[in-house]
Amino acid sequence: MMRRALALLLLQPVCYAAPAGLPCTNWPVSMAEVNLQNAGIFKIYELDESRTKAIPLALEKIGKNLYRQVFDITLYHRDGRKWNVITVNEASPIECSMSGVDVYLIDKKFSADSP
Repeated sequence: MMRRALALLLLQPVCYAAPAGLPCTNWPVSMAEVNLQNAGIFKIYELDESRTKAIPLALEKIGKNLYRQVFDITLYHRDGRKWNVITVNEASPIECSMSGVDVYLIDKKFSADSP
């Protein structure tokens, strides 16, 4: 996990410390859920929201008060299944939804935490 996060950060031209209000997690998590529901993968009401994890991987300043943020999100079904997604979107310190959210469903995630 740490190596991948470091690799993504190194690919970014410049990364800044997050200003107040960033990173925004609610917007990318909600859009990931909606996109996967629209794809027929699950129904949102079937998710165990208490287990949802959203880990910021990168935050890049791309304009005055405009940032691109990348998240590693894990969504859990009540029956134990889980889905890993990467999201990319633009946000500002006062508005998380400055753009739509690109959602990438990860087929297999390799990390130190999983076999």
